[in-house]
Amino acid sequence: MDRRHLITTGELSRAEIEAILARATEIDEGADADISDFLLGLLFFEPSTRTRLSFEAAAKRLGGDVVDLGAVEASSVEKGETLADSVRVLEGYCDAMVLRHPREGAARMATEFVNIPLINGGDGAGHHPSQTLLDLYTIQKHHGLDGLTIGILGDLKYGRTVHSLATALTKFDADQHFISPESLRLPRDIRFDLHEGGATVREHTSMEAILPLLDVLYVTRIQRERFPDENEYRSVAGQYRIDEAVLADASDDLIILHPLPRVDEIDPAIDETDRAKYFEQSHNGVPVRMALLELLMEGSR
Repeated sequence: MDRRHLITTGELSRAEIEAILARATEIDEGADADISDFLLGLLFFEPSTRTRLSFEAAAKRLGGDVVDLGAVEASSVEKGETLADSVRVLEGYCDAMVLRHPREGAARMATEFVNIPLINGGDGAGHHPSQTLLDLYTIQKHHGLDGLTIGILGDLKYGRTVHSLATALTKFDADQHFISPESLRLPRDIRFDLHEGGATVREHTSMEAILPLLDVLYVTRIQRERFPDENEYRSVAGQYRIDEAVLADASDDLIILHPLPRVDEIDPAIDETDRAKYFEQSHNGVPVRMALLELLMEGSR
């Protein structure tokens, strides 16, 4: 990969995705890092646990280190500093950066002001490409990425992990089913992009009929923080809950993924079953993000 930013999974070819996953496998199996002595900047304008910590762990395991904006309220953002100025300042301190921002499109805008690699760590209800790479890595380990039937459940309107994953799956032989309340269907622009990518968009409000067909069930929470109206959130909260009774007709090989955090959409009893792969999925964030950083940093030197 040449030096560049990563804003959406649509920017990656199948070959590039496969290269990142292959390198992640090597790293996971103990291969030495190809880079060291670099600084990764973290600018998180929204709360994060897995993305922030796994990028920090990835940088340090590669032999680098991190500089972190920290709490927004303790930064110059509280004084009115613009995002453009913030990323330009951080560029002077580090070799690559990860940006999370509540405004959709913020990461793409920020790339206009920096020349070091910038990774979109989540832009509002837009995209989250590095999460998708670890999702694909987890799926690949259990089922491969071709000949796959996947159900994506929950908040499809505001779910950036959904948008990124669905876009990436158009590059593989995957049959996608989208399950959500009517009010949380895929946005029109995402449906258009999926059609343009050759996907057939199959939308459902119930998973009962399709559950026996699925190899993967990708569950997402209903994101309270994205709703402009609390009443709209309350009308759909808790509509889907995965438990043993719901899974009675599922294939024995079905695996369940979730980008986390979860609220009440998966019964904790599922955690102890072989279907539950969401904590493994979270762990996979480190080798995958190590591989991504390595490839981007190699291209920038």
